Amino acid sequence: MSQSRQINLTKNSFPVVAIVALAIIFGVGLFVVGFDQGHIFSLVYGENSFQEMYVHELTHDLRHAAGFPCH
Repeated sequence: MSQSRQINLTKNSFPVVAIVALAIIFGVGLFVVGFDQGHIFSLVYGENSFQEMYVHELTHDLRHAAGFPCH
């Protein structure tokens, strides 16, 4: 006679690290698309990045589609 064993695994916790990482990625993405006016590249290009606004021009249409006013 053979015996069969049933293994029940219950996972009561969720991956907190993954949720925190996704929240950080979402927050940074929201800032870049919605609010950046040269801040990201100011670390590299200095004051010139506030005049050129590279990320702003790159995400300009996406800003309007998402409802962010930019001008």
